[in-house]
Amino acid sequence: MNHVHGRARRAGAALAAVLTWAGLLAGVAGCTSGGTGLGGVFGKPGGPGEGIGIVPDDGDKGVRPGRKLSVRVPQGRLESVRVVKSQDARDTPVPGRISADGRRWDPDDRRLALAAKYTVDAVAVDEDGRRSARHASFTTYVPEERFIGYVAPENRSTVGTGMIVSLEFNREITDRAAVERAVRVSAEPAVEIRPHWFGDDRLDFRPRHYWRPGTEVTVDLRLRDVEGARGVYGLQHKKVAFTVGRSQVSVVDAARKTMKVWRDGELLSTVPVTAGAAGTTTYNGKMVVAEMLDVTRMNSRTVGFGGEYDIPDVPHAMRLTASGTFLHGNYWAPREVFGQTNVSHGCVGLRDVRGGGADTPAGWFYDRSLVGDVVEVRHSKDRTVAPDNGLGGWNMSWRRWREGSAVR
Repeated sequence: MNHVHGRARRAGAALAAVLTWAGLLAGVAGCTSGGTGLGGVFGKPGGPGEGIGIVPDDGDKGVRPGRKLSVRVPQGRLESVRVVKSQDARDTPVPGRISADGRRWDPDDRRLALAAKYTVDAVAVDEDGRRSARHASFTTYVPEERFIGYVAPENRSTVGTGMIVSLEFNREITDRAAVERAVRVSAEPAVEIRPHWFGDDRLDFRPRHYWRPGTEVTVDLRLRDVEGARGVYGLQHKKVAFTVGRSQVSVVDAARKTMKVWRDGELLSTVPVTAGAAGTTTYNGKMVVAEMLDVTRMNSRTVGFGGEYDIPDVPHAMRLTASGTFLHGNYWAPREVFGQTNVSHGCVGLRDVRGGGADTPAGWFYDRSLVGDVVEVRHSKDRTVAPDNGLGGWNMSWRRWREGSAVR
């Protein structure tokens, strides 16, 4: 009896399954407008679902940035379009809009990102209210070569009023206009800021006059996917911000062997110095403190001289040029040299003690200085420092500076 009842239960279950599938099929048929079968749920052949066109095509690989992303329907209208960009392990919605007639969708930014995957989900509806959907994905070109720009000054730093924003690129830039357009330097309070190219790998920005103290400056790099040279694309999308501190301009008179330190327009102090000796004179002109080092090694061979000196512990060193001009503490020269004789190899020396003293002229000046402060040398028997030697752009007229832009 148990065996009979078991077979009856299995037969009943099978009949229930048949009835259930029949009900489902009937329900599916009832949800279509006269169609039969499961296909009606997803749109009939030739309906709006079949006509949703997505460019680039589903499954495309290595799509170049010049291709345009678009979604189209020849009939009916698009009800929704969702596009997601996956790049650098982050998913980002791609903003765009459907046209007034509902026939097309275009992204706000027409240029495709590189080294990214795009996923597109579109829903269309026809005049009878039938909906259909299409899913597609594609990947974009992955460049073999990239470039980046190194920015000075550092992010969140406080600098002197002579600071020049300088970008040095790790690759030569041939499309300088494209790169220049991708960099925006702005200030609050607002002031006119212009770019100037020094060769193919350096782009500097400055205002007409020194920055006003308290100015907030933002450097917006939108170099990601910008083609700076043939087949070489930018990698960065970042911001660097800095604050302009108080005004300090120091004027070195190489003939008188003095340095007058002006703070916010008032004379703070006059300091005795020793500048470049005959044959190794100091550059004239406006130089900007680009680097500050508590102690550093100075070797004459690194700046084109012979083995004339190698000092491992130069204190209170402030770089003024890329070629090796420093304003620094000097503990090895006799005390009576300062203010009386020029004995250096092109640098400006201030009296100091070994290890650097806080109460020496060099220590006093170092403690009151910032990267971005201006040091101007006058009356030296040398030429004016080149505008691209360090941050020497203040030695160029505003007209000449503006002529250095690649954007016309």
